[in-house]
Amino acid sequence: MKNLLPFLLSLLFFSCSENKIPKGVLPPAKMNDVLWDYFNADAFTTDFISKDSTKNLAMENIKLQKEIFKTHHITREEFYTSYDYYIKHDDKMKVLLDSMIAKNTIDKYINIQKKLPKQER
Repeated sequence: MKNLLPFLLSLLFFSCSENKIPKGVLPPAKMNDVLWDYFNADAFTTDFISKDSTKNLAMENIKLQKEIFKTHHITREEFYTSYDYYIKHDDKMKVLLDSMIAKNTIDKYINIQKKLPKQER
């Protein structure tokens, strides 16, 4: 029993510390919002801007990324450091992507409900 206490304390320490996000990495909720905008910008570039042959896709994508970083008050480096961290921790990335999909599915549902007349809700 005497040896069990240090073991349990170390187990608790390591299990809690594993869930912590390192300094310099965006927390999941913020990364969720930034990544959603990032993916949407990439889709916009691919689906719409690519149809305009006068546009340089890479440059247009960089412009959109700069706007996203400005909107979320982060730097390019903070985003890519965070992105690399989540890519290397696939369990955290899965949770991040699942929550992003769920959040945006719920938002779409709420927006649809707001547009319906009251008797159809």
